[in-house]
Amino acid sequence: MENGIKESPVGLNKNGALAILPTPLVSEGHKNHKSVLNSLTSGALAGAVAKTAVAPLDRTKIIFQVSSNRFSAKEAYRLIYRTYMNDGFLSLWRGNSATMVRVIPYAAIQFCAHEQYKKLLGSYYGFQGSALTPIPRLLAGALAGTTATLLTYPLDLVRARMAVTQKEMYSNIIHVFMRMSREEGLKSLYRGFTPTVLGVIPYAGISFFTYETLKKLHAEHSGRTQPYTFERLLFGACAGLFGQSSSYPLDVVRRRMQTAGVTGHTYGSIIGTMQEIVAEEGFIRGLYKGLSMNWVKGPVAVGISFTTFDLTQILLKKLQQISHIQR
Repeated sequence: MENGIKESPVGLNKNGALAILPTPLVSEGHKNHKSVLNSLTSGALAGAVAKTAVAPLDRTKIIFQVSSNRFSAKEAYRLIYRTYMNDGFLSLWRGNSATMVRVIPYAAIQFCAHEQYKKLLGSYYGFQGSALTPIPRLLAGALAGTTATLLTYPLDLVRARMAVTQKEMYSNIIHVFMRMSREEGLKSLYRGFTPTVLGVIPYAGISFFTYETLKKLHAEHSGRTQPYTFERLLFGACAGLFGQSSSYPLDVVRRRMQTAGVTGHTYGSIIGTMQEIVAEEGFIRGLYKGLSMNWVKGPVAVGISFTTFDLTQILLKKLQQISHIQR
């Protein structure tokens, strides 16, 4: 019931008359706790499934981003093929364990934070219980991405290092942390942090904004509150396409700064890194290197991520309802 009470066995009131004695149901705090737990679980699963699905393409993109080699679809295919022939099929997923260590908490925090920011902003702007207007919707996504990045950044850096190096250099995640701390200092664990945050604000903001907006428009025009699975995938693909395209140059910059210790470069600032990339490789070929691959990888990953999150949320809520009814 909405009033938070349920009927209990009949008892006597203070006048001696028969009365139904109310007992408290689940408190609002407990409901919110379950909501947060559901968001964390759904977000973690969404991130893991999406990133594993596109891991070979993601690794290939990173290798091109941190090198001066010219990118093309043909060269990307050759790199994937050579990696497969020289190191085996599973080598295409090298660094994916580090990706999972990073993406599971990142996605869990990001999706959970987004749900909480939506509630917070909805309450602040007076939209509690209804869809947010465009500006708060954009702000909720940007805040969610920033929060997740602040809490998980070193794991992203480790993943990038493992993606561009051979097994002989870094044997596992712990080895990366120890060797970087010893050889490059503790500050190196946050190298590239500023462009990452600057990039994640438009990326997360536009991604969540696009997905939420498309779902809202769909509900208004179709009369269905829940889109079909293929529609969710399509909405997520659009969200990934717009979000990643908006912040791609900063993604290239952060990868260069993250891997500077193993590529021989000394990138010191965002502007300096951009200038060096443009001077060596050109504006489009340098700052947008690998973007065409991202137009394949990004929409697929984001589409899977948003869809997995939504469907897992729905499943967990149904399971909780069934569990509550059976009690």
